[in-house]
Amino acid sequence: MYITCLDLEGVLVPEIWIAFSEVSGIPELRRTTRDEPDYDKLMRWRLGILKEHGLGLKEIREVIGQIEPLPGAREFLDSLRSEGQAVIISDTFTQFAGPLMEKLGWPTIFCNELEVAEDGEITGFRMRIEQSKLNTVRALQSIGYDTIAAGDSYNDLDMILASKAGFLFRTTDRIRADYPQLPAFEEYDELLNAIREVQKH
Repeated sequence: MYITCLDLEGVLVPEIWIAFSEVSGIPELRRTTRDEPDYDKLMRWRLGILKEHGLGLKEIREVIGQIEPLPGAREFLDSLRSEGQAVIISDTFTQFAGPLMEKLGWPTIFCNELEVAEDGEITGFRMRIEQSKLNTVRALQSIGYDTIAAGDSYNDLDMILASKAGFLFRTTDRIRADYPQLPAFEEYDELLNAIREVQKH
């Protein structure tokens, strides 16, 4: 039995922090897990910038409300879910994910939680589990699933490499060069066909 595990940002929807960077005019917030492998370090740095500029959850959610899934993402996900089990495993937060999940047809997502003060300031974050993508894949394997995983960033590599089949999707040239053994795709049809080929066996 197979279950496909997908990253969210960069794979199904645009990068939330890049979108927020553009709207807020703060170029430093363009930095993502494609640039910084250490997610804890990246998030603490982001929260420091938000505090410095007096920005909180309300402002970020307003931007998220304007974000649409990447062209073809909803159709890809619908096809995938009609043929087998699929979940999204993301390092984003429940407070960010809701509007995006609605636009994607409410798929299952495993993600994390922000700590938010009464005035809307984001004061911290709670990761669901340590190494959440890798450990979620291992947990699914422990209950009888073979996992297939796809993502675009450094923080996806553990779950991709730990799965029966793993794919890079719209990744960077550097990650593609560093992991030449991983098939890399740019189009949803290519990824869907590769997943289907694995599921046949």
